[in-house]
Amino acid sequence: MFRPLAINVGLRYASSRRSFVSFISAVAIGGLVLSVAVLLLVTSVMNGFEREMRQRILGLVPHAQLRGSLASDGIEDLIASVRTVEGVTGAAPYVQENGLLAANGASSGVVFHGIEPSSFRTISNLGQFVFEGSLEALQPGSFGVVLSRALAERLSLAAGDSVMAVLPEGSVTLVGLIPRQKRLRVAGIFDTHSEFDARGVYIALADAQRMFRLSGVVSGLSLRVSDVFAVATVAAAAADRIGSDRIYPVTWMRSHGNLYRAIGFQRAMMFLLLSLLVAVAAFNLVSALIMVVNQRQGDVAVLRTLGGDSRTIVGSFVTLGATIGVIGVVIGVALGAGAALLVEDGYRLLHDRFHVDLMSQYFVTYLPSEIRMGDVLLVTGVALALSLLSTLYPAWRAAALEPAEVLRHE
Repeated sequence: MFRPLAINVGLRYASSRRSFVSFISAVAIGGLVLSVAVLLLVTSVMNGFEREMRQRILGLVPHAQLRGSLASDGIEDLIASVRTVEGVTGAAPYVQENGLLAANGASSGVVFHGIEPSSFRTISNLGQFVFEGSLEALQPGSFGVVLSRALAERLSLAAGDSVMAVLPEGSVTLVGLIPRQKRLRVAGIFDTHSEFDARGVYIALADAQRMFRLSGVVSGLSLRVSDVFAVATVAAAAADRIGSDRIYPVTWMRSHGNLYRAIGFQRAMMFLLLSLLVAVAAFNLVSALIMVVNQRQGDVAVLRTLGGDSRTIVGSFVTLGATIGVIGVVIGVALGAGAALLVEDGYRLLHDRFHVDLMSQYFVTYLPSEIRMGDVLLVTGVALALSLLSTLYPAWRAAALEPAEVLRHE
């Protein structure tokens, strides 16, 4: 009784049990619920991809590599010098060569990464994903390797098994040129659920040098930096510190920069396109309110006859539209947030039970999702703004009705 008349009338219309009006309201609410839920779900999935790109991919790969043959003797002094460059948080020597692994009648092309486990942990989080064995098992002379679960399953290997490495360089024998081979031991298995599970194999740095006959040299230095978006400047400074004539810097922007920019662009485009879906639902609300106005012409005429002014009529239908909009947006946000929270487990269940693999072509092999409060507020604000704007024309049309003309036909 203490609320303005316009609000009372609008809420009364919103709670009306008359079949036609309630059906129109339900359709309008359903459209908003669906569009808002889809917008929030897709935005959360794109946030998930961006998060995985930042944390998983950029946590595994070196942010930059200083490529060029460097002598193993004195490499610790070079690392100490590079780590004094502002922005460098970790540095480690590496050897990187291609090869082939063969076991149990199967084979697979791989990339061998020669590393020192202690320094490698300063530039990569791979150790967190090793579930059998450990990176510390890669000791010089052991010729152990740490490989991915996908590669181990492909070659039917387990920790402790032997595997044959076929190297690209050949050896001259009495029967001709034959590929060099080396028997290795599986010292660990990791699973990152990313593209790095396809070919990456890790071996002790000294063993890699012996396998590939590098005569006491490394392929370069791997770096981790504090600001991944300033990596080009930091890598260039580190190269100058060593001597740019000896090495050249390569950053993650070269190998994964296009992917990161594509994720950001697709996220913005998906938000824009799905916002149009919310706009369609808002236009649906316009048509629904116009039908309500036509249904309630007699009520409007009586209210105007009793002294109600245009502001009261406009306020009543704006309140009705706002109520429908708020209900639709709130339910849509709740439904979209719930779907975003369950989509990772839902995809995993779909994959495990029905063997449906929809993510094999992406840089992660699962469907990530992350709900951000800023996106929830943005989606809610956009949906509510469009809903409120959609109420103005029907409300103005109701206020423009002529009471005498309407009552003449009642």
